[in-house]
Amino acid sequence: KSVSVILLAGGKGKRMGASMPKQYLPLLGQPIALYSFFTFSTLPEVKEIVVVCDPSYQDIFEDVKEKIHVDMKFALPGKERQDSVYSGLQAADSSAELVCIHDSARPLVLAEDVRKVLMDGLRIGAAVLGVPSKATIKEADSKYFVVRTLDRKTLWEMQTPQVIKPDLLKMGFELVNREGLEVTDDVSIVEHLKHPVYITEGSYTNIKVTTP
Repeated sequence: KSVSVILLAGGKGKRMGASMPKQYLPLLGQPIALYSFFTFSTLPEVKEIVVVCDPSYQDIFEDVKEKIHVDMKFALPGKERQDSVYSGLQAADSSAELVCIHDSARPLVLAEDVRKVLMDGLRIGAAVLGVPSKATIKEADSKYFVVRTLDRKTLWEMQTPQVIKPDLLKMGFELVNREGLEVTDDVSIVEHLKHPVYITEGSYTNIKVTTP
């Protein structure tokens, strides 16, 4: 048991109606965020789950605490995604070999895909689930004219989990914070260190639930 999961479930919203953050909307009678929460809790490699969420939603996880057999902690979300990840990292067990960051709005992640990306993360230092891009992607200039069509064979769509060795992630954060860089995903933090990042082929079913 050497993996700390950082489950990103920030986002405020009101307690009622569609203004509730999407990760807490019920899917077949269970809040979306709990699906991946339970998936991670069954993996023998996982020692703890750090839930990054607004305190007003902690009870959703507290209520199912007796159903899981891993440690659970809470951390406060930050302004941007990278701030929330940093907050989760601060709360994570310092002896963890790997940090596994996941969007709680991806309820359908498969345990077998998680295990694959964990193995690759341990081997390389940083790994991310991804799928080959099915769309044709074109680069455009500032006036919306096509500059070029990118070769689809080289393009991958990133998912989560994104798995990184904690020391590497801490070093990446030091650099990103020092330089004031903004990143849109977690492995980008490590890319700034020029450290290799491996893409583990995942499943197209690992979709992110976005607003209806």
